[in-house]
Amino acid sequence: MSTLVLALIAGAVVGLALGALGGGGSVLAVPALIYLLGFSPASASTAALIIVTATSATALYAHARDGDVAWRTGVLFALAGIGPAFLAGAAAGHLPAAVLTGAFAVVASLAALRMLRPAATGTPERVRPVRAAGAGAGLGAVTGLLGVGGGFLAVPALVGVLGLRMKQAVGTSLLVITVNSLAALTSRTGTGGELRWEVIAPFAGAAILGAWDGKRLASRITGRTLQRVFAFVLLAVAAVMLVDVVV
Repeated sequence: MSTLVLALIAGAVVGLALGALGGGGSVLAVPALIYLLGFSPASASTAALIIVTATSATALYAHARDGDVAWRTGVLFALAGIGPAFLAGAAAGHLPAAVLTGAFAVVASLAALRMLRPAATGTPERVRPVRAAGAGAGLGAVTGLLGVGGGFLAVPALVGVLGLRMKQAVGTSLLVITVNSLAALTSRTGTGGELRWEVIAPFAGAAILGAWDGKRLASRITGRTLQRVFAFVLLAVAAVMLVDVVV
C-alpha cells in the first residue's frame, strides 16, 4: 500500500477520534507515523502536533457553533498548560527515542484504563480555579513531552474534576488541545527532526475531514460505546510500542 494511501487512512481515523471523543487523535497519530509511515519518534511527535492542532481547531469551530464549549473553564485550563507544554516540548528533543516511545506507551495504557472505568456524570459548569490550573498544567506537560494533544486526558478531567457535562467536555477539550499543541509546537521549532510535508499534508487534510464525520458519528452512537472501542484500540497500540521498546 502506498505511503499516500496509508497517510489518508490514518488521518481519517485520527479525525474521527478527535471529532467524536474530543481527543485521542494524537495517541493514534504518533504510532501511525512511526510504524506505518517511517517517522522517527521525535519527528512523529512534532508532526502529530501539527496534524492535531489543525484538526482540533477545525473540530472546535463545529462544537462552538453548537454551543458545546465552556469557554471560561477551557481558557483557564489551557492557560495553565502553556508553560509546562513549552518547557516539556523543549526537553523532548534531548531524550532518547526509546524513552519517548516507552513513556508514550505507558500514558496510552493509563488513558485506556481510565476510559474503561464507569463514566462520571458531570454537573452544570462550575469553575474551580485551583483544580483547573493543576489539571491543565499536568496536561500541558504531557502534551509537550510526548506530542499528544491530551484530549484523552482532558475529557475525563473536565467531567470528573471540573463537573462539565460529557458533550460540553468534548467541545472544551478541543480548545485545550489547540492551545497546548500550539505551545508545544512553538518550543519544538527546529528540533523535531525531518518533517516530511508530503505525508503530513494529506494526513492532516484527511484528519480535518474525518473530524466532521466524527462529530456526526457521536450524535448516533453513545459516548460510552465510543470510549470503550477506543480504549481497546489504545491498549493494543500501547502493547505494540512496549514490545518494540523491550525487544
